[in-house]
Amino acid sequence: MSDIQTRFAPEIDASLVRRLIAAQFPQWAKLPIRAAEPQGWDNRTFRLGNALGVRLPSAARYVAQVEKEQRWLPRLAPQLPLPIPAPVAVGAAGEGYPWPWSIYRWIEGAPAAHGVEDLPAFASDLGAFLAALQAIDTGDGPAAGPHSFWRGGPLATYDGEARAAIAELGERIDGGAASEVWKAALAATWDGPPVWVHGDMAVANLLLRGGRLGAVIDFGCCAVGDPACDLVLAWTLFEGESRAAFQSALPLDPATWARGRGWALWKAAVSAARAPADSARNHWRVIEAVLSDASGSG
Repeated sequence: MSDIQTRFAPEIDASLVRRLIAAQFPQWAKLPIRAAEPQGWDNRTFRLGNALGVRLPSAARYVAQVEKEQRWLPRLAPQLPLPIPAPVAVGAAGEGYPWPWSIYRWIEGAPAAHGVEDLPAFASDLGAFLAALQAIDTGDGPAAGPHSFWRGGPLATYDGEARAAIAELGERIDGGAASEVWKAALAATWDGPPVWVHGDMAVANLLLRGGRLGAVIDFGCCAVGDPACDLVLAWTLFEGESRAAFQSALPLDPATWARGRGWALWKAAVSAARAPADSARNHWRVIEAVLSDASGSG
């Protein structure tokens, strides 16, 4: 198999999933298969009947997440206040697909991207979930690294990207204020013991049930390290009362919140620099929220 074939997946569609299931899990071969909506970036997800889901890495750099989730999610789940994905089986390469893949129990719920009615309550629930995650014994958990895209690792990993993005945005951004926020984040080092982090706190990975936070999914970037990366929703989703509720639920020091602002600023600045002007509105909103909060006016 060529290097290109091992780095990028073939077309991942329902037909491929159907062949993989038939070949490796014939007991489920008659179940209907359909693409889940919305789709993620790291993995492609499909419904398998009503109770199961199939998750396939979309590129080689995401393959390490399969074994990690298979190993650690069953250990984390009993210690968390909300449901998380439960692995049922792991599949092997086959049918032209070059990597391992997973089958999970399907968790019903609407992504929080669809809108949250009571944002302060949602923020409190999420803060409580993260506090519980951070309290779990790390044991021999996976230290932050390439498998987590350095979520849980040093923010300095993305120093060059952040500075380049701020410079590229030029007069469209308050470069001085952004640079100060970034410098403060780099200076605010993590001195505590490593803790579990989810690594991808995005609204698409938070499911609603009855209008409240009902489940947390997609632990592909989970790791053991600095919790600051999991704070980004303080600026990407929350504001005012809901941000205060989120912060109150998490017993973290000001330095960790400073690094959290750095994580949010890095992603928003890089995304704003790369995105077409007509699709960058949300990135600019996050940048403004971070700068305003850092100045004490947010």
